[in-house]
Amino acid sequence: MTKLSQSTVEKLKYYVYILKDPRNGNPFYVGKGQGARINQHELGALETNLDEIEKIKTIHEIKKAGKKVEYVIARSGIKTNAQAFEVECALIDYIGMSNLTNIVSGHHSAESGLMSLEEYEIMYQAEEAIFNEPVLLININHLYSKSKDVDLYEITRKYWKVSISRANKIKIVCATYLGIIREVFEVEEWKLSRRDDKRAYFVGTKAKKSIRDKYIHKSVKNYCKKGSQNPIKYVDDVKKKVIR
Repeated sequence: MTKLSQSTVEKLKYYVYILKDPRNGNPFYVGKGQGARINQHELGALETNLDEIEKIKTIHEIKKAGKKVEYVIARSGIKTNAQAFEVECALIDYIGMSNLTNIVSGHHSAESGLMSLEEYEIMYQAEEAIFNEPVLLININHLYSKSKDVDLYEITRKYWKVSISRANKIKIVCATYLGIIREVFEVEEWKLSRRDDKRAYFVGTKAKKSIRDKYIHKSVKNYCKKGSQNPIKYVDDVKKKVIR
């Protein structure tokens, strides 16, 4: 591990760095900082238990194999922490969270991060959804992937804290991501799971074309209270627009 001199530290300012696994050449962590921050991971790993986090485990495995973690500075001379944060988010988006040991990708990166032109067009041109029937909105932000391989039905239907008696009166469920409806399902029944947390799931199918065409890629941002942490929104009195 190369220790940074004070002179180098001063010239680097804020920087964004990558830790690479020498066994396969792949990056396993992206971070930002200033000073000797880049060296702190390996130094900390020497004093940390093996079952702490994936990053620490990887460092221990590299050392056990008789090799050294590779350090790469992706961008230096950054003037502010906020600018370094944006570069860090962009790198994490590009490499992919599934390929890294980072715990989180960074705040707001989903809304301005790696997306296709089609995704940006959908996000910025979405018309407001107008509901003429009761619907249940389910925010799948933490589960959704822009990959075409994601099973939207499976990640939308389970497991949620809902009032089963109330939810069973609503036959349309809309899966939302970043305030945009991504898919629509017709519900046959909500059931209580056997999990300890007593959450529920629904059984249903993708909605018929006439229903999907009304709602797909429409915005529901006006139906969601800013800052709300509840992923479930009931729109079950469309005349009064009751939203909870």
